[in-house]
Amino acid sequence: MTSPAPGGGRDGQLLGGESLLVKYLNFVKVPHTVFALPFALVGATLASYRAPVTWVSLGWIVLAFTAVRFAAMGFNRIVDRDIDARNPRTANRELPRGTLTLQQATAAVVVMSVVFIVAAWRLNPVCGWLSPFALGLVLCYSYTKRFTRWSHLVLGASLSIAPVGGYLGVAGQWSDPAWMLPVLAVAVATWVAGFDILYALADQAFDREQGLHSIPAALGSERAVRISQVLHVGTVASLMAVGWGTGAGWLYAAGVAVAAVLLLYEHSLVKPHDLRRLDAAFFTMNGVISIAFFVFVLVERLMRSGATDVAIAGVR
Repeated sequence: MTSPAPGGGRDGQLLGGESLLVKYLNFVKVPHTVFALPFALVGATLASYRAPVTWVSLGWIVLAFTAVRFAAMGFNRIVDRDIDARNPRTANRELPRGTLTLQQATAAVVVMSVVFIVAAWRLNPVCGWLSPFALGLVLCYSYTKRFTRWSHLVLGASLSIAPVGGYLGVAGQWSDPAWMLPVLAVAVATWVAGFDILYALADQAFDREQGLHSIPAALGSERAVRISQVLHVGTVASLMAVGWGTGAGWLYAAGVAVAAVLLLYEHSLVKPHDLRRLDAAFFTMNGVISIAFFVFVLVERLMRSGATDVAIAGVR
């Protein structure tokens, strides 16, 4: 099997520079925030049909999402630091390499966890009360690879809070119909789990050697790719169901169609025994998918609003 060397021998897309700020940004791969942040904004956009969106609320939503993602990724790096040091693909990460100390990493995770909870409370009490549970969910993922092959689904579930949080941050109440938010969360969960399974193909041999659990390590490359495909079919079906439940128009449907085509293209890049194009599939296409879908949802909302009733009410 041809294994990729993400980032040309480095673990993914990293920023240049040696400052402490750059080290922190690379520590949690801040550029990858683009994967799920647009889905938080999709949630906020759908909520704008029930309540006005303000620049202030958007700011708190973005801050809350960025902070909880930082905390989750940083915690994962701390928990996995010894494993990362043994894996050639990840040995160059900040903790194994010593460019960040454990104390620096821990302090950053604690600070960003507090920032997330504060931002959630600044949105509304519903988000505030739910924030500790959301934080616990995204942190617990870091341990799952030690005991279950379905850790990819846990990762998906942890990122599926993005659209739910975006919606609640604006509306302050559950969706109507009630099943819409859970189905939107399923769309994100299956999307994330599907591409995480593809990414795990690169570590299949290492996971087996280390006694770690993943779909590729447990079932092999071909079955793992098929499971990823099934999950992404579920993504498209869930997005279609959300559109039907909310009475979305043709632009939303076009956004789902574009996402489906991009997912098909992503799967064309990755073959069970040829991972040379895995970087393109993981780092590029998933960011494009989430951004493209959000743009379609936003444009439809703005078109429905008309020139005199824009969804964004202004700064409070």
